Amino acid sequence: MIKNKKILLGVTGSIAAYKSAFLVRLLVKAGAEVKVIMSQSATDFVAPLTLSTLSKNPVLIDFQKDKTGEWNNHVELGLWADVMLIAPASANTIAKMANGLCDNLLLATYLSARCPIFLCPAMDLDMLAHPSTLHNLQKLQEFGNHVIEPKEGELASGLFGKGRMAEPEEIVVSLEHFFESQKQAKKLHGKKALITAGATREYIDPVRFISNNSSGKMGYAIAEELAAQGAAVTLISGKTYLSIQNSHIHKINVETAAEMFEATVAHVADNDIIVHCAAVADYTPKEKASQKIKKKENDLTIELVKTKDIAKEVGHLLQPHQFHVGFALETNEEIKNAKEKLQKKNFDMIILNSLQDKGAGFEHDTNKVSIIDKTGQIIDLPLKSKKEVAQDIVRLIVSKLPKT
Repeated sequence: MIKNKKILLGVTGSIAAYKSAFLVRLLVKAGAEVKVIMSQSATDFVAPLTLSTLSKNPVLIDFQKDKTGEWNNHVELGLWADVMLIAPASANTIAKMANGLCDNLLLATYLSARCPIFLCPAMDLDMLAHPSTLHNLQKLQEFGNHVIEPKEGELASGLFGKGRMAEPEEIVVSLEHFFESQKQAKKLHGKKALITAGATREYIDPVRFISNNSSGKMGYAIAEELAAQGAAVTLISGKTYLSIQNSHIHKINVETAAEMFEATVAHVADNDIIVHCAAVADYTPKEKASQKIKKKENDLTIELVKTKDIAKEVGHLLQPHQFHVGFALETNEEIKNAKEKLQKKNFDMIILNSLQDKGAGFEHDTNKVSIIDKTGQIIDLPLKSKKEVAQDIVRLIVSKLPKT
């Protein structure tokens, strides 16, 4: 997928800049044409001569090439590239990108680029976790940029945590998946997909509710991947801080299980693919207090009643051309329980999460799943980012869609 692609690599001032040499080598080996732009501070960590030798192109650092006044044209560079990849992306560069600052050739090229932008953050764990950095990364994603998540491990500071730049091999795989999704986009052209995501809230009184730890990350990743593959997507979302990036996703916000039930059932008939990824409450208070419940001396008992089973109801409404996908989060007898749910709710495919797997399930940026289809075939996927898991899931959906 990378062969003959034009990749513009931006290298910024981070200790992880040493990985850029390995990254350039892998990209060139895969058949890509690579040009490198470095920030001035990046040259303190890796020699431009190294990257120039590996890329077989001059490394660009400043606007002016030499004393004659000849210049490196940032506009032409931005138009030349199929992808601009910034690896490593330091906290400083991320902040400048998010706020439109333009004080070097790399940033001027970023602001001029019309191609997709990928960035690979690399910094110490406290810098990455700082609200300003998280806000800047969110802004960049809202602009449509792609973030290849940093990994956990030992950092240059000696601390252990999240902040390591993704390994060059992982970055190359992410680019391959991106180019593959572009090539395959027409496979879902003309298709419509409905997906639920996030957690529901079942209110006890006006300020208290029963919910769960679902962040919505997996559902949003699937919605984005379905849209990337050409589908018109309706996303029915519970409460979440996440935002959508693709303009082909129509988002419907709900709060309660009852609201999600109504919205889902109302849209089922119009869609070719239905994916239930939301963590929907199984029970809701029988009565919701109209005023805030005050603390009393005695214990408080709340009577709960079952909510409507959205996936089961949709299973009864399916037409032959529709493909029905569910999720199962289990803590014991995982495969057995998932297979029972697949049959009971008329799923064509079910994705199993186990809370026994480290790094999988709620709130994590990664997931480890097993995919079971109607024939009983089981595909076990290793721990991956939720974006990569979403790509695998959508790829399987595409391969199993009923022929029309």
